[in-house]
Amino acid sequence: MQKIQTQGVHHITLNGADRATSIDFWEGVLGMPFVFDQPNLDRPEEAHLYFDPGDGRLITVFCNETRKPDPTPPPSDPGNVHHVAFAISQATFRQVAARLDARGIDHSGVKDRGFMDSIYFRDPLGLLIELASYRFVPPEGQTVGSVMFEANQIRLARGDHNITEEHLADAIEALTTAATRSLSTDRGPKNPYG
Repeated sequence: MQKIQTQGVHHITLNGADRATSIDFWEGVLGMPFVFDQPNLDRPEEAHLYFDPGDGRLITVFCNETRKPDPTPPPSDPGNVHHVAFAISQATFRQVAARLDARGIDHSGVKDRGFMDSIYFRDPLGLLIELASYRFVPPEGQTVGSVMFEANQIRLARGDHNITEEHLADAIEALTTAATRSLSTDRGPKNPYG
């Protein structure tokens, strides 16, 4: 038996409210360009709106003019979606709280996750949204996943509770050393000032 190998998230489809609320939130708050619009092919009474979250993939929203905003959080039982997270730059992340405050949107405030910064708030239908910003850039030729894997290996070897910026820095150094050749025979740390 063979695995079915995935190659990334194709799209995520959410149930939205009415059309105006959906466009105002996904494009007007989160800045996702509204790129495609057609009927929901399984439910003709609904529209199927497509938004680009910034990586060329898609977030799609089924909207229906009979559904109005309801901030009641959806169930968070096992099997349900807990939250959806979107990547943002550190420059944007530093502005998020003030921009949410300007709209009167309640939020969690900045959460320190060790390897990234997060802030949480709810969409107009109560879905928990996370805006997350990594504290690192992967070395050329590496991915976020490869840095996280290496940082986790370092964390486990040291017996630490969670990944910190030190684990990330050491992971980036290890990945760079492994992937990049050098004429030096000793690539260990040095102190040229001493």
